[in-house]
Amino acid sequence: MTNVRLEAEWIDAPAPRAVMAALGGDAWFVGGCVRNALMDRPVTDIDLATPLTPGVVSSRLEAAGLRAVPTGIEHGTVTAVAKGQGLEITTFRGDVRTFGRHAEVRFTTDMAEDAARRDFTMNALYADAEGRVVDPLGGLADLRAGRVRFIGDAAARIREDYLRILRFFRFSAWYGRTPPEPEGLTACASLAHGLEGLARERIGAEMTKLLAAPDPAPAVAAMAAAGVLDRALPGARADRLAALIAVEAAAGAGPDWRRRLAALAADAPAGSLRLSRADAREVEEVVRLSARDDCPAVLAEMGGVETARSAVLVRAAAQGSIPPATLEAELQEGAAAEFPLIARDLIEAGMTRGPELGAALARARSAWRDSRFSLDRASLRAIALDNGQDG
Repeated sequence: MTNVRLEAEWIDAPAPRAVMAALGGDAWFVGGCVRNALMDRPVTDIDLATPLTPGVVSSRLEAAGLRAVPTGIEHGTVTAVAKGQGLEITTFRGDVRTFGRHAEVRFTTDMAEDAARRDFTMNALYADAEGRVVDPLGGLADLRAGRVRFIGDAAARIREDYLRILRFFRFSAWYGRTPPEPEGLTACASLAHGLEGLARERIGAEMTKLLAAPDPAPAVAAMAAAGVLDRALPGARADRLAALIAVEAAAGAGPDWRRRLAALAADAPAGSLRLSRADAREVEEVVRLSARDDCPAVLAEMGGVETARSAVLVRAAAQGSIPPATLEAELQEGAAAEFPLIARDLIEAGMTRGPELGAALARARSAWRDSRFSLDRASLRAIALDNGQDG
């Protein structure tokens, strides 16, 4: 056990306290919750590891009046429900055989063996109920150095699950403070072909998390140099992302993975990553609007403030320029603009419903946008009726 102790409010929260008490000191917090607490970053999931078998875990939880749900019993995982919160508890394990993301495991009482089956040293950190950190594989030094290092042989870890290639770069983007660790980088490059066998949804999930990092550009550049980026996202260009990050900084814009994806891979990124329909539409709209020459106000009237802001930033990055200082004011101007002409105005002037009516409205709307919303209803009606039906 190290002399390091976690300083995190969640350790003393009612649910973790109740579960730890029920397990009688035979459990440790593990993985991301420990890593992020040590870095003073938000913790969203609290996982525990234990030398106790799932049956003993369930018995102890129920004896303490807590609910035990066998969510992954074949792999040693029981979910404890305490104070309305679910915490996963997994028995220490060793791999017998691995099958991509799946593995045949055996239970063990050895924490070091459990740690050795994890991906990176910074994810093999444990802490007891009082927050005292246990570091069986030297992960604490790597975490402090911002060094993302595979546990044991990097190539062996990757062959267990090729998604670890993308996780290596994602963790480098979020936690790395040094260039990617050479052994890991070499293994990722030599085994990049393994990404071809992964579900695109899994690749998409990793890429979106990576692109949400404060500055993912160095990690993505390393991916490109290693031949990983083109396998994960065919046609992507790392230089476009680096340019966008610089533009975001100049504009004071926060991270947005959809905007960054639009810049990185403008050629149908949604289809290659199997995004949700809403996310795919947003990315495609940013790509579409960024290709237009309209001012930010007009783009905001077309697509809304957030989408227009992203489009302006992506366009500026592609052009090697910076957004106007008036960007936010222009976006709000466009969002507040309301097209003053409606179909009834033209029908009352003698037009009939049909394709020609729609074309007349579109012609008037285009002129209105070109005027920066200055044309009034009478002027727009005249434009709409011109080349339309007589009224």
